[in-house]
Amino acid sequence: MRDRNAPVGVFDSGIGGLTVAREIMRQTPGERIVYFGDTARLPYGSKSQETILRYSRQIVRFLNTQRVKAIVVACNTASAYALDELEKETDIPMIGVIRPGARTAAASSANGRIGVIGTEGTIASGIYTRYIEAIDPKIKITGKACPLFVPLVEEGLWQDPVTDEIARRYLGELIDIGIDTLILGCTHYPLIRSTVGKIMGDKVTLVNPAYETARELKALLKERDMENDEKPGILDDRYRFYVSDAAEKFKRFANSIIKYGILSARAVNIEEY
Repeated sequence: MRDRNAPVGVFDSGIGGLTVAREIMRQTPGERIVYFGDTARLPYGSKSQETILRYSRQIVRFLNTQRVKAIVVACNTASAYALDELEKETDIPMIGVIRPGARTAAASSANGRIGVIGTEGTIASGIYTRYIEAIDPKIKITGKACPLFVPLVEEGLWQDPVTDEIARRYLGELIDIGIDTLILGCTHYPLIRSTVGKIMGDKVTLVNPAYETARELKALLKERDMENDEKPGILDDRYRFYVSDAAEKFKRFANSIIKYGILSARAVNIEEY
């Protein structure tokens, strides 16, 4: 049995998974976190399933060296293409970001029309459609790839006329078909939630899988009696961040969205794992 006071591992293709880490910090403040962002090899959204699975296996092996007690795959593309295989290969409890969001969306929709926005890889995988149809086959799911959202977020253009215009173009067809629920199917997208919400209007419920995933992690840790019961020391390093490249850039971005003081971000050679 793994140490209940061990950290939770969280990984993403880069910085988007920080929205998931932020929600975990909010909802389970007693937990330690080891975060890995694959900044050298992003984006995952345009890569093949074989490549994403290879990358994900390397990251899981790295997180194992950190003795994590659970792993959150904080990347929609990796959740779509790698999670099922990863779960077969390790005894560490794992949670992806797709299932929690799919369940919430299915429960939220009144008219049975749900939209999903995400990377090309996530949308092409059709995984949200499969999960939601398994819950309720009468629900109609429409996916829309929004590849420009990620670079806009990473450039810090969260509230900018350029982002507004791109969002209108992407979201127009989802408005036209009358969806009442929209899944933010990429972990970058909560950072432009206000822009998406403004364009979609008050009658459309936005589902944030980052929030739902943190809730599921909290429930899993409680169910398995794995909640951290150790009080932090004064100098306890509760949150550790690792990347595969550009540690200083990552640190600056992380500090702009996580207000818990990220003191350092270390680069590791992930190809060694």
